Amino acid sequence: MRVLVVEDFEILARSLGTGLRREGMAVDVVLDGTAALERLAATRYEVVVLDRDLPGVHGDEICRRLVHGRDGTRVLMLTASGTIEDRVGGLALGADDYLPKPFAFAELVARVRALARRATPPLPPVLTCGDITLDPARRVAARAGRRLALSPREFALLECLLAVPGLVLSAEDLLERVWDEAADPFSSAVKHAVHRLRAKLGEPPVIETVREGGYRIGPA
Repeated sequence: MRVLVVEDFEILARSLGTGLRREGMAVDVVLDGTAALERLAATRYEVVVLDRDLPGVHGDEICRRLVHGRDGTRVLMLTASGTIEDRVGGLALGADDYLPKPFAFAELVARVRALARRATPPLPPVLTCGDITLDPARRVAARAGRRLALSPREFALLECLLAVPGLVLSAEDLLERVWDEAADPFSSAVKHAVHRLRAKLGEPPVIETVREGGYRIGPA
């Protein structure tokens, strides 16, 4: 999933970005409201983790704009104030969820995942294709009962392909869904990642390269 973290406390913002990437998410991080609006104008995110008290453009205004132009993006609002009035106020703005600081990172991850499920069409709890299975909630992938040791990016790549078995996803599609803003669109990052994933999946091969199209997964 693609996540935007908007938090003006840089240490926390960078920490959240690093942690969510380790959970297999493609994460962009900005430190003020103006930069957040620029990102939102250029990229579609499943979830925005939004600090309420931001410099530049206030978090409340960003939330209002997201709700007004609703395109499926879900908002998890963060704030240092955890009073009932503040929570009600944040939800009244249109935020989908509200998490007061300080919070447990595991809870943040669980809430982001829950919101992402609401932002996209529902998928089966376990994705399958032939003898390959992937459980997004438990972060487990296996082939023929053998657990696969995948990196977070390889896991996310396999999840994208299994979500649309038989359909072709272009390198650009995969780059947008699995990588973050730091990825070079002209690099061969997708090609190399698919190569590593194929090696870990083993024989017979199930990921097909479609000439001038992209990649798709199908039964061996």
